[in-house]
Amino acid sequence: MDKRQLIELGHDDISVSRQCELLGLARSSYYWTEASEDPLNLDLMKLIDEEYMRHPFLGSRKMALWLNEQGYQANRKRVQGLMRKMGISAIYQKPNLSKASKQHKIYPYLLRGVAIVRPNQVWSTDITYIRMHKGFVYLTAVLDWYSRYVLSWRLSNSLDTNFCLEALKAALRISRPEIFNTDQGAQFTSDKFTGALIDGNIAISMDGKGRALDNVFVERLWRSVKYEEVYIKNYESVSDAYCNLENYFTYYNTQRLHQALGYKRPIELYRA
Repeated sequence: MDKRQLIELGHDDISVSRQCELLGLARSSYYWTEASEDPLNLDLMKLIDEEYMRHPFLGSRKMALWLNEQGYQANRKRVQGLMRKMGISAIYQKPNLSKASKQHKIYPYLLRGVAIVRPNQVWSTDITYIRMHKGFVYLTAVLDWYSRYVLSWRLSNSLDTNFCLEALKAALRISRPEIFNTDQGAQFTSDKFTGALIDGNIAISMDGKGRALDNVFVERLWRSVKYEEVYIKNYESVSDAYCNLENYFTYYNTQRLHQALGYKRPIELYRA
């Protein structure tokens, strides 16, 4: 069932915003309409997304050449525009879904050489592109570094701060970390986002500019989400994507064995 159908407009006691929060929906998702996009662009974006997961060092020039080899006539300018919309670039540059804001404070990276030895020592977050049959959405998640446990996640059709902040607040209702790491994107450097961390007495760490591997555990999460879920499905709608991702994250946290964790499940280490 589409959770948006459960929202009651004009409720005497509970606002639309609070109802969305209780249902685990980003507020913006209630007002979503399916985004229109040129069908060829959608096909190209699907191919670009898959090839980027396989070979993240490819820039727009080589990506355009590869697409041409697959039988698609796409010049470099078109590919550049699509990669920009998807927020991806070659690995030597940080995937750019969250662009920096010059008005916001940038915090230093606190985790170089730090041993991660316990749950809630370090959390981090990021944003990735999720394709659908007719369009796409953006996914954000909050991850515990030690256990790889996904504390919360949200979908949105835009790269605003609100859905990232909603994911953060949902995670903080579970526990709170000693350090929270993000990239330097405007969503994460915003006063709203950093303010929630400061209010919780949480140290803020930010990736070095252009250093995708500073947030490597979230990058690995995105790879798992896409290869094990997104690429083998063909979401018909936002609600279809939501339901399938909800099932996947439950599986990921409670059933999936992680080689890097000694073939344990995230929930086993997070609640140990």
